[in-house]
Amino acid sequence: MESAVATPPLSFETEPARYRHLRLSVEGDIGRIGLAIREDEPLRPGYTLKLNSYDLGVDIELYDAVQRLRFEHPEVRAVIITSDRDRVFCAGANIHMLASSDHGFKVNFCKYTNETRLAIEDAGAHSGQRYLAAVNGSCAGGGYELAMACDEILLVDDGSSTVSLPEVALLGVLPGTGGLTRLTDKRKVRRDRADVFSSLAEGMRGKRSVEWRLVDGIAPKSRFAKEVEGRARKLAEQASAQLDSGKIVGKVAGQGVRLPPLNPEVSEDGLRYRHVELKLDRAQRLATLTIAGPIPGQDPVPTSREELHRAAAEDRLWSLRAFRELDDALLRLRFNEPAIGLVLLRTRGELSAVLAADAILAQLGGPVSETAPEGRDWLAREIILFSGRVLRRLDLTAKSFFAVADPGSCFAGSLLEVLLAADRSYALSDPARPVHFGLSPLNAGVFPTTTGRGRLSLRYVAAPEKETEALSHGELLDVAAADELGLLTVVSDELDFDDTLRLAIEERLSLSPDALTGMEANLRVPGSEGCESKIFGRLSAWQNWIFIRPNATGEQGALTRYGKPERPSFDWRRT
Repeated sequence: MESAVATPPLSFETEPARYRHLRLSVEGDIGRIGLAIREDEPLRPGYTLKLNSYDLGVDIELYDAVQRLRFEHPEVRAVIITSDRDRVFCAGANIHMLASSDHGFKVNFCKYTNETRLAIEDAGAHSGQRYLAAVNGSCAGGGYELAMACDEILLVDDGSSTVSLPEVALLGVLPGTGGLTRLTDKRKVRRDRADVFSSLAEGMRGKRSVEWRLVDGIAPKSRFAKEVEGRARKLAEQASAQLDSGKIVGKVAGQGVRLPPLNPEVSEDGLRYRHVELKLDRAQRLATLTIAGPIPGQDPVPTSREELHRAAAEDRLWSLRAFRELDDALLRLRFNEPAIGLVLLRTRGELSAVLAADAILAQLGGPVSETAPEGRDWLAREIILFSGRVLRRLDLTAKSFFAVADPGSCFAGSLLEVLLAADRSYALSDPARPVHFGLSPLNAGVFPTTTGRGRLSLRYVAAPEKETEALSHGELLDVAAADELGLLTVVSDELDFDDTLRLAIEERLSLSPDALTGMEANLRVPGSEGCESKIFGRLSAWQNWIFIRPNATGEQGALTRYGKPERPSFDWRRT
C-alpha cells in the first residue's frame, strides 16, 4: 500500500548554510554545484540515497542554488554541475522513494523537479549563466535529465561511465522530467536512435554517445578536470558576449541581492506572509489565496535603478518579495494540501501602486530605449523572469483557480496576470462600490506561458487585434470595460454576486478531480506546442496514467519489485 502524504508539512525554504546534499561555490565568474548527496539523510525515513540518487529534499536545495546564483551572484557566467562522489554522477530519482510514495507525491515531485530543470535552462537563455554538466561517473535517469537541462554535457571516458534513461526498461515508467522530449527536441537525437537509447537499461558511453548527440564531448579521466575548466571558460565567454551585445540582461551585472528567508506564519488553517495570505477550508476542500499590492507610504515604489537595487537589498521590494511568497505558497499547496480542489485568487490594495511597481520593471527590464539607454538592468530583468516562472508554476498546479474581483481588488499589471491565469474570473458590478482593473506594459507577453505566448495574447486567439486594443487603454478599466474587452468570465450585480460565486464553487467541487485535472491541463495551454509545454503535457497525462498502472506500481509491477529478486509480471495487453 502506498504511503500517505509526507508529514510534517513540507517546507521549501533553505539556504547554502543548511544544505545537506549540495556544495555551492563561486570563484570569479564561474560557479560550481557539487553533488555530495548523503545516503543517510533522506527527506523522510524508509530509503537511502545511494549513488547520488535524489529525492525532493535534494531538489529543493538545487532549486535554491539556481535561484541564488541568479540573484546573489549575477557576476557568474558559467556554472559547473558535477559530482563530489567517485565514479558516480547521479543515479537519478531514488527508486525506493518513488515506490513508497503516494501517487500525488510522485507526480508533484516530477513536476517540481522539471520546473527546477527549466529554471536552469532559463538562466542560460536569458540571464547569461550557462550550465555545464561535468559527468564524472555513471549518469542515469533523472541524473541524465539534469545533465540535459544544462547547455553542454561533458562525459568522462573511463571505459565504464555511461549516460542512460533506464526507466522504460527497469521501472515500467517514463523519464519523468522531460527526458524523452529533451532528447528529441533539445538535443535533436534522431527518433530511431532515441528509441534504441531509451530502451537500453545499460545506456551508452564513449564516442558513440557523442555520435548520437547524447553528450557534447568526452575526455579521458587524466584530462577531464582540465577539459571541464576549458569548456566552462568558453561558456562564460559566450555568455559575456551575449551580455555585451545587449541581447540579454545588461552589460554590467553589478552587486547581487541576497534572498532572505520568507518565514511565513504557519497555522492550522493557513499561511501568512508579508504580502500573501493563504486560508484553508479543508472541510470544503477550498482555499483562498490573497495577494496584497504595495502599501503606499510603507512599501517603497522605486523610480530609478538605484532605488530599485536599494529596496531589493533591504528586502523591501514588493515586486520580488510578493512573488517569492506566492511561489512558496503554491508549492506548499501542491504538496501539503492534496485534498484542496479549488483556490479562490483575490487581491487587495491600490491599483496605482501595483502599476507604479510595474513601471520601473518595464523601464529597466526591457531592451535599450530612451528611458533606459544602458540597456536592461540585470535585477529588473531577473525579477521579471522570476515572476514569469512563478506564474507558470500557477498554470501548472493541479488545482482549479477562480479569480474573484470585488471592492478592494487590485488586479492590475503583474497581478492582472494572476486573473488571466485563472480558469475563470468573477467580478462584482456595483456602482456604489466600483471595481477597477489596469493593464501595464508587463501584460504584453512579458510573462510567457509554457507555449511561449502571453496570457493576454491567448485571451484573444480568435481576435488578435483586441490585444492591441486592450493594451492601448491608458486609463483604468471599470467592470463593464474589462468585460467588453473579454478579460472577465462572469459579471454579476450586488444582488446576485454572492449566490453566483457560491453556486459556482459548489458545482466545481462536486466534479471529478481527475477529470478536472485533465481538463485544466489541456485548456491552460492553447495554441501551438513548444518543448516546455510538451514536457508538461506528457507529465500531466502519460506519467499520471502510467504511475497508477499495475505494470508499474501494482504488487507485481516493475517499480514495486525494483531491487527485489522477483521479476515484474506484466499485463501484456496494450491499451
